[in-house]
Amino acid sequence: MFKKDLGTAPKQKLKSSIQRSLRNSLLDTYPLLQPYADDFFPKKASLEQVRVPVDRVNVYVLDGQPLFYQQDTAHHGLVIVPHLKLVHRYPDAFPTIRIDRGAIRFVLSGATLMAPGLTSKGGRLPIPKEGSEAQEEEESSEEESEEEDNNGEEQGEKKQKVSNEGVDEDGHWSRELKKGEPVVVMAEGKEEACAVGILVMGTKEVKEKGKGPVIEEGHYLGDGLWRMHLD
Repeated sequence: MFKKDLGTAPKQKLKSSIQRSLRNSLLDTYPLLQPYADDFFPKKASLEQVRVPVDRVNVYVLDGQPLFYQQDTAHHGLVIVPHLKLVHRYPDAFPTIRIDRGAIRFVLSGATLMAPGLTSKGGRLPIPKEGSEAQEEEESSEEESEEEDNNGEEQGEKKQKVSNEGVDEDGHWSRELKKGEPVVVMAEGKEEACAVGILVMGTKEVKEKGKGPVIEEGHYLGDGLWRMHLD
């Protein structure tokens, strides 16, 4: 998606109402970013939009630093995807998968990420914690059927679920990721993320099938978005 040099793109300041909406969307998508929000995206900051020569994509920057881009997808609407520089600042705040060593050169050339690079010995896919996936769905349906006035309890449960998300010591994310969700791509033997993109196949399905495309378009180290001049 960003294989070509994007050059120097023009920037446009955004209204405060639009900034608030984007900030809320970002934190809703990545709730583990909440503790750092005032550091990288203060409420009174001046966010700017950068129109890049890529269809259905806008990049957002703050003080010359890229934060995220918004991609208008055919089946999942507008999806907010973090820039890798933001991921590198807060690596524990984003859902992750891991590719094996053999897949690294393909991902860093902009090729489609295929399932075998994740299902091999060096790859990592989520292993849900007990009660993190199916149980949450059951609890959600029960709460809807009860129709009780327990907003405070629901907020507490939501915070607890978010705090339970993360990567275990072996590199597995704590819940299955669904088709259409943005995900950060780690690499075997590397400390920093090498790519980020939108899943075209959920991680549970990747395990079941073991083949097929997983991320078709994304942002990777050294691509046009990484090199884009923002000053």
